[in-house]
Amino acid sequence: MRAIPVARMTLALAVVAATAACSTTSGGDAAEGGKAGGTLTVASPYPTQSLDPHGAAGAATGTQIAGQAIFSRLVRAKPDGEMIGDFATKWDVDPQATTWTFTLRDGVTFSDGSAADSADVVASIKRVVDLKGPNAANFTGIDAKADGPGKVVLSTAKPDPALLGKLTLLFITPSDVTEQSFTKPVGSGPFRVDSFTPGQTLELLPNPDYYGGAPKLDKLVMRVIPEVSARMTALKTGEIQATWGIPDDQVAQLQGDDGLTVQSVPATSVYTMWFNSGVPALAKPEVRRALWQAVDFDTIVTSLYPQTGEVSKSVLAPAVLGYSALEPPKYDAAAAKAALQAAGFDFSTKLRLQFSGADYRQFIQAVVADLNKIGVKAEAAEKESAVFLEDLLAMRWDINFQSLSTPTFDAATNLGRLYTCAAKRNGYCNPQLDTVLNEAGSISDANKRKELYAQASQIIWSDAVGMYPMSLKIAYAWRSEVHGLEPNPSYLPDFSTVTLS
Repeated sequence: MRAIPVARMTLALAVVAATAACSTTSGGDAAEGGKAGGTLTVASPYPTQSLDPHGAAGAATGTQIAGQAIFSRLVRAKPDGEMIGDFATKWDVDPQATTWTFTLRDGVTFSDGSAADSADVVASIKRVVDLKGPNAANFTGIDAKADGPGKVVLSTAKPDPALLGKLTLLFITPSDVTEQSFTKPVGSGPFRVDSFTPGQTLELLPNPDYYGGAPKLDKLVMRVIPEVSARMTALKTGEIQATWGIPDDQVAQLQGDDGLTVQSVPATSVYTMWFNSGVPALAKPEVRRALWQAVDFDTIVTSLYPQTGEVSKSVLAPAVLGYSALEPPKYDAAAAKAALQAAGFDFSTKLRLQFSGADYRQFIQAVVADLNKIGVKAEAAEKESAVFLEDLLAMRWDINFQSLSTPTFDAATNLGRLYTCAAKRNGYCNPQLDTVLNEAGSISDANKRKELYAQASQIIWSDAVGMYPMSLKIAYAWRSEVHGLEPNPSYLPDFSTVTLS
């Protein structure tokens, strides 16, 4: 078996572009000047509806932000994609990538003082799979066994070279955890829960027993302020001290404030607008391609996101292993309408375009307007976060919008998880695509995997499983008293090292 030192383990794809942050700075040094104490209040554009990282909300950005603060993982990804140890100190993998052995840290405890060991890791994997949440497919088929309290062995029937990245989505909870435990969960991460109001506020205190050293803050408060203008006002007045996911029209105004630092980082996200191929009106690829052609994404992206957006050339962000550039459809409203007519599209059909979040409202309205121009009866359906997630999984939508991130930096996480026939996530099923994805997910040769994921992306793109209009940069802003905040390309900032002056 080949030992992989923690500090040197990187993803198979070197992603220099992902770390070259496009930045403008006004006031404050983010790396120096901090001290212990104080309350850091931040506002996320994504509400946290649940603190259970294994269930239905496990893939929600708000739950993941909270999860990395409260729980440990075997490994985690740095903002540049480098994989480093968290609960694990090192790992070994056999040449076939079918057996992974993780050595755990000694003396790790949960925030209630109980010991955390290999049994908790094994139980966490089992719980993710049993709950059948959105991340379950990443861990289905893994045989997890404890090798004493300090080692865990994960075995797969087929090679799984992407397993290390998938494990960044596995949050370790106590083996005896219950659903009721997540009102105030116990974890071994840098913070512990003080109070939680779903969809509104999460208040965290430092975990004094955290193996990485307790954070130097007195308290971390994560608020949800969905309206952009209110969030920007709160930042300027000091009601909050940091936020991210800032729209372009606000970035320039914030850059002119001497008391703020503003930085943008290329994201691992692509705006993704799945068609529900299970709906009769959207079953034909000719119809889906025509609807994509009917939207002038060049103009929409240029108008709404001149600094943080770019028309996407793939279903994946450039930073992700498996990315390959493709040619976006050329906008042509007349040709799109003719193609719909030729495909027998019923123009009396109403298409519900569901989304969640005020930040996306203008974008969605622009898409709906372009579809309406050619006689397609599209309508925006803005939903509260919990309802959106429930309806997403239940397929109660015709077109679904989400900013789909790949925090593992590996195409297996999203392509292999969301586009197979078995996934049943968008009504689309293509046995040819299944074959390509299965092969890509079961070989260890990185170059061959890239080729296969490029083939898979081409199939998804050509069949217009969705529209993939924009890859983006994430704009972060924080006040001058905040130090040590590093912008994250997956909307998942780490506050455990932040200090206040």
